[in-house]
Amino acid sequence: MQSRTYKERDSWWTVFLVDPLASRLVWLVARYPWVTPNRLTLLALLLGLVAAGAFAAATPGWLIVGAVIFHLSFVVDCMDGKVARLNGTGSLFGAWLDYILDRVRVLICTIALMGGQYQVTGDPIFLVVGGAVVFLDMFRYLNALQLGQVKNTMRQALAQRTEASPELAAMVGADYDEELLTNVAPSTAAVIQRPEMATERDFRSRFTGFTRLRDLLIRSRVRVHLISGIEFQMAVFIIAPLTGAVIAVPVVAGALLLAFEFLLIFKLWLLTTSFTHYTQVLDEQVGEFLPATEATAAPVP
Repeated sequence: MQSRTYKERDSWWTVFLVDPLASRLVWLVARYPWVTPNRLTLLALLLGLVAAGAFAAATPGWLIVGAVIFHLSFVVDCMDGKVARLNGTGSLFGAWLDYILDRVRVLICTIALMGGQYQVTGDPIFLVVGGAVVFLDMFRYLNALQLGQVKNTMRQALAQRTEASPELAAMVGADYDEELLTNVAPSTAAVIQRPEMATERDFRSRFTGFTRLRDLLIRSRVRVHLISGIEFQMAVFIIAPLTGAVIAVPVVAGALLLAFEFLLIFKLWLLTTSFTHYTQVLDEQVGEFLPATEATAAPVP
């Protein structure tokens, strides 16, 4: 069950605080045909609306109730993907629906939580923090989409660059000869053999501490992005209401989220620098390889 439903890597909150419960619930309900990923996504939104109603009441007791219901909403939200992977019922529309309704849930719960506190206290700081929460949530997920697209574009471009050159492609064909890579620079040989991983490998070789931390976390399925959108949401809608620190916790969580996002942007800048280097290296290698190939293949007059 776990091997078929768990993601290869996930947020630490999901791995330790959600998956143990969600996987058991999936085992109970996945056998029923009417339990579909899209219906679970809608149920997660419905529970989010109930949590928002509790947040809007703005009393300490109702804040705790809202936090518990929000966590249950997130558990159900994680179940939709697990059911899709287990039963093979995932769809592109379902992925879109899950993404959009997650943003709607965050927006409504933010308005309810911060708006409720503003109604009780009259302090506009709650409105400011509420606006920041919505902005940071949108920034995180839009940034994640763009980061993923840029990295995929670089990997595909390196792979296509190699495949488009018969000379380079021959070096790593099914029956390629190791001697073909003898006079090729190590960095060039690396990108020819695994073009899709070249920029990542270059980054990890420069930041060995990051690599060790990543390898340690991967053993527990935890991704190295320790403060992601998920942890940010859980801090705002679970930890803050449970502790009563409705301002302090979102501010600290937001600062940590921004710090990790800037680290990801810095990493992307380094990857794009490596990408430029590797494209130049490949072009140079083709230029050096072609004359030698043409000279060898030239007919004897």
